[in-house]
Amino acid sequence: MTGSLIIRGARVLTMAPGRDATERADVLVETGRIAAVGPGLVTTAPEIDGSGCLAVPGFVDTHRHMWQAALRGSAPQHTLAEYFTTVLGRVGPALTPADLYLGNLLSAYAALDAGVTTVQDISNIQDSPAATDALVQALKDSGIRAVFAYGNSFPRAKSHGAALGDDVRRVRAELLPDDDALVTLALVTEPGDEDAERHNARLADDLGVRTARHVVHRRHGEAPISRLRALGVLRPGTTFIHGTGLDDGELRLIADSGGSLSIAPAVELVMGHGYPPFTAAARAGVPVSLSTDVEVTVAADMFTQMRAAYQVARYDELAAGKPVTSVRDVLHAATAGGTLAPGRPADVVLLRADGIGVAPVFDPDSTVTLQMDRAHVDTVLVAGRVVKRHGRLLADVGPHLAAADRLRQRLVSVG
Repeated sequence: MTGSLIIRGARVLTMAPGRDATERADVLVETGRIAAVGPGLVTTAPEIDGSGCLAVPGFVDTHRHMWQAALRGSAPQHTLAEYFTTVLGRVGPALTPADLYLGNLLSAYAALDAGVTTVQDISNIQDSPAATDALVQALKDSGIRAVFAYGNSFPRAKSHGAALGDDVRRVRAELLPDDDALVTLALVTEPGDEDAERHNARLADDLGVRTARHVVHRRHGEAPISRLRALGVLRPGTTFIHGTGLDDGELRLIADSGGSLSIAPAVELVMGHGYPPFTAAARAGVPVSLSTDVEVTVAADMFTQMRAAYQVARYDELAAGKPVTSVRDVLHAATAGGTLAPGRPADVVLLRADGIGVAPVFDPDSTVTLQMDRAHVDTVLVAGRVVKRHGRLLADVGPHLAAADRLRQRLVSVG
């Protein structure tokens, strides 16, 4: 764990309920957590100059298939069905553990570069223990805060069903035993038959981990959340992904169960998942976060997702004559409810707000949500450790970019 440092003179968006951004404040960090926020803090800790910047909690991407960064931008026109056939069915199985390590590392570094300090890696590529070990190691090596959500690969799910294999018990015991570490474990429990659903719920209980699962409209006329409740496997704290096409009753079941909804608005619109349910989820009381989903199709940053989310919400609400979603609501979703407050993990992002494209700042929430992009990410801290400063990642990414280009050439050469 890192020592102490202080961010001086930033305009701090604490994101705490009922609190607006202060004009200038300091953020004191000690042993990986925020110790104090306020003007004129007295300390001998090393200083980071935050003047001209907005300080925000680190962005949180709650659903990203990180291994696919090795294939970034390769499927701009894929529908969801084409993505399953090509990316998951054909290309994924051709990748080696070294390729998967590279994909996860590229995605993690890109996330940090964009101010995303936490990612839930929906890792649907567990074809072998060697592949799993490589994926986990990449997350650890990157320095990002991550949830490694272990899930079946598409070919394995087709041949073996939705039940997760026993190797995840090894992962829990040997690789990710510590729930307070930067990288922790969850399970991806996709729709399956009754035996598979109960197996996966028992497995999550045995391992003491949370679950995530994709939910896209009704399957064969069935209400998917109601089905989970009837089977007794609607687990508290589950991250439901997409939720497109769910009616208000299904969304309320998610809220009542203590679950949340991860919406990936850019991909949902481009690939044809359905209309992003940002407004419907808020109406049902479901906590909402934002996510990238797949880098084969869309940009992996929260600025892209925030703008898409705000646009779809406003379109819905203006059509209904009831505009209620604010830019702060969207920023809250992009940070997954994180705050800059004493005792919280020191995952902090400084965004340059003194440039020609964003100044002057009348409303800081609006500036971050609608005016900025990843070029404005000046400084990033994860657990108090500086991973980006003055607009540059501190990691040496050159060798990994060269390896990515070699992988691209190999994949192109084999079609």
